[in-house]
Amino acid sequence: MRLENKVAIVTGAGQGIGAAIARRFASEGARVLVADLHADAAAATAAAIRAEGGSAAAQAGDISREAGAKELADAALDHYSRIDILVNNAANFVHKRVEDATAEDWHAVLGVNVLGTSFCSKYAVAAMKAGGDGSIVNIASINGLVAMPEWMTYNASKAAIIEMSKSMALDLAPFSIRVNCVCPGMTMTESLRRAIEEVGAPEEEVLRVHLAPYALIKRWGRPEEIAAGVLFLASDEASYVTGTNLVIDGGFIA
Repeated sequence: MRLENKVAIVTGAGQGIGAAIARRFASEGARVLVADLHADAAAATAAAIRAEGGSAAAQAGDISREAGAKELADAALDHYSRIDILVNNAANFVHKRVEDATAEDWHAVLGVNVLGTSFCSKYAVAAMKAGGDGSIVNIASINGLVAMPEWMTYNASKAAIIEMSKSMALDLAPFSIRVNCVCPGMTMTESLRRAIEEVGAPEEEVLRVHLAPYALIKRWGRPEEIAAGVLFLASDEASYVTGTNLVIDGGFIA
């Protein structure tokens, strides 16, 4: 198994890409702390992992608060005594144009996507240093690489995560801690479904108008396809990979 005896924290793992990552990690032998803002969602993913024969514990927490991020690291250490892998997947999906964004919008999206990534990494890194190595995978988005209309706030937060990942990789390399980034494209998750509902157009129309003309693979991505890339970067198979950005988008930005 590719993650045998590893301990992983996956944030935002109550649904979508995060849940797929947590379940894939567990299937590869990791002991997973399933973290989510919503306790019932975290518990559901952890229960699904255990039903499949894996090892998982659930922890609710608000990572936009530094104390909340510390609680996640403390929970992982309480359950499993160490932290080997951190996946910063939790995200806020406030998307506004510059003239529409309020201070509250900015605090919401930056609080989770940027500050949350920083806070979770801060406390996981302390444990990784004690263990002698580690792997952090930050989930950004193709929105951080190419402009998406009317999503300025979200786009900016994801661009920040891409640069944060490179800077973290530079700073943490002396401690044998690798840091990489994954940029998913349009992946069919609960969050994407809500965004489509906000547009008010049928899913098939959104696919035809907003994805198909640009993506080489003319379909939505699946959470499990993103999880496969994250698994590689988290595993020892990527022992010579750090500071990189893996784009999994069906060729959208090719």
